[in-house]
Amino acid sequence: MKNIYENHGFTLMELLVVMVIIGLLVSYVGPKYFNQLSQSEMKAAKAQIDSIKKALDVYRLDNGAYPDQATGLMALMVPPTTARKWRGPYLQKDIPSDPWNQPYIYRIPGEKAEFDLLSLGADAKPGGDDENADIVN
Repeated sequence: MKNIYENHGFTLMELLVVMVIIGLLVSYVGPKYFNQLSQSEMKAAKAQIDSIKKALDVYRLDNGAYPDQATGLMALMVPPTTARKWRGPYLQKDIPSDPWNQPYIYRIPGEKAEFDLLSLGADAKPGGDDENADIVN
């Protein structure tokens, strides 16, 4: 009499081989995927900094100076008492957080330019390498 289960299913060896192949693929593709993810977050931070910098430049054209340290980036959204020619809001949406959900840092006077606008990166600490590196205007 013929066994009805004779040609159905996979052997344990076949399942193990497939699991090893899947493991190798994940170990190869996984790091590349996460590297691309961190690169895209850094590119997004650079694009946001560039957008905020342009809004600050327009603010300066209207008011004769960049917002002071006390007013900060909120001057792009809400008219400060010192800005008599304010024509904002200078951003279409609220001031964004960086891709790591931290606020951008605005310093005037800046260390490298008239003002500094920066994100501290993934670790939210000054300095660092790769995705932990500071991103500055």
